[in-house]
Amino acid sequence: MLLSVTSSFTQNKKPNIIYILSDDLGYGDLGCYGQKEIKTPHLDALAAGGMKFTRHYAGATVCAPSRAVLMTGRAPGKVRVRGNYETGPHGFGAGLELKDEDITLAEVMKQYGYSTAMIGKWGMGVENTTGEPNKQGFDYSFGFLNQGHAHSQYPDYLFRDGKRVEIEENEYGRRDAYTNDLFTDEAISYINSHREKPFFLYLAYTTPHAELLVPEDSIFLSYKGRFKEKPFIENGQGSNGENDFGIYHSQENPNAAYAASVSHQDMSIGRIIALVKERGLFENTVIMFSSDNGPAREGGADPEYFNSSGGLRGGKRDLYEGGIRMPFIVSWPAKIKPGQVTDHVSAFWDIIPTFAGIAGEKLSRNIPTEGISFYPTLIGKPQKQKQHAYLYWEFHEKPTSTQALLFNDWKAIRHDPNGPFEIYNLKHDSAEKINVAEQHPQVVNKALQLFTVARTPHELWPLKTTININGTK
Repeated sequence: MLLSVTSSFTQNKKPNIIYILSDDLGYGDLGCYGQKEIKTPHLDALAAGGMKFTRHYAGATVCAPSRAVLMTGRAPGKVRVRGNYETGPHGFGAGLELKDEDITLAEVMKQYGYSTAMIGKWGMGVENTTGEPNKQGFDYSFGFLNQGHAHSQYPDYLFRDGKRVEIEENEYGRRDAYTNDLFTDEAISYINSHREKPFFLYLAYTTPHAELLVPEDSIFLSYKGRFKEKPFIENGQGSNGENDFGIYHSQENPNAAYAASVSHQDMSIGRIIALVKERGLFENTVIMFSSDNGPAREGGADPEYFNSSGGLRGGKRDLYEGGIRMPFIVSWPAKIKPGQVTDHVSAFWDIIPTFAGIAGEKLSRNIPTEGISFYPTLIGKPQKQKQHAYLYWEFHEKPTSTQALLFNDWKAIRHDPNGPFEIYNLKHDSAEKINVAEQHPQVVNKALQLFTVARTPHELWPLKTTININGTK
């Protein structure tokens, strides 16, 4: 849904914006966040030259709802897409598509005078649905529409502007065109052809999400043999018949492949940064980098081996910090001084209002969002930075629904809507090791109040419980 917005700035004063999203990358997978084994020099340099966030949160702990929160600015308890919806009418991986009435980040940026492009993994609407990226504000799109299809790192087809494109290099089981390279080449081409006016590029890589197949290049060979390995052997067991995208191919060296996939992505981002500098765009280009959720134990990946959660508890499919706290780097040399680190609490639903600030616009009241702009933090005016009263998440893939709240220094989690609370003081216990619910009944009561206002009911994702109100199962 497009809105009529009057621009208050001339186009040539607006910065370009490149938002890069990794897939299943953990809080601790980058060198600048403490990683010791995996090399990420380009992202480390980007963080050193800009701002690193230590308290940035994803929209969910799995792909589709996290990306929907990012794209719509609606909080996890208000957004329509609250799960991966693997059993929907369009089959495995298709997800629940965005609707015409959804107002997306791309639609907002178009109204601010930006060209818009989505390259990589979409996951919010397959072909011939209302959720296709070109129907949701993107002028150009290239990549995976079905997020299950994005499990393949060597696909034999992708979609460009809603039309299927064959990847001949990967036909008949060949592996000659790696997704990171395909998406990076496409991004470079887009930047080269759109650098004369402000552009917003959403670049969503599919690594280090399984499958853990990577080019056997110098990056992979630099890791091969360095780590203990437990080979991953595909079992051929899919969940949806012959078109199932859920099968991961075998990998003899999954730890080396995981490290290589992170480093290869870092190298790819380095290529983009080099191009932006070469074209004289770096000073006034905002580059943001984050991940959609915590690290996953899939396809042979072993998050514990690399401490991928960075000392935080849990990973993908958890609402502990390791599942939802993300690395987040912002570079904008024109506005952000080098070497900045902030503990401002921010989340994916803050991106739309923040982009409005970056574009020099006032966000229309017609755009529904629970987000709060962190633009003041970016430009070094923390005294003007508003704060969230709370952040909320929910997850539905287990027998009961899990919910989590963050307010002040407190984190509240319950694994059953009628079950007991876990309470953690993140200021003193960021690893969520000590449940202090019994010592702080007033915090439990506050959490109970917030849980009642943080979400609206949803027919597709009701809160599942096995415990009666009186506490019996």
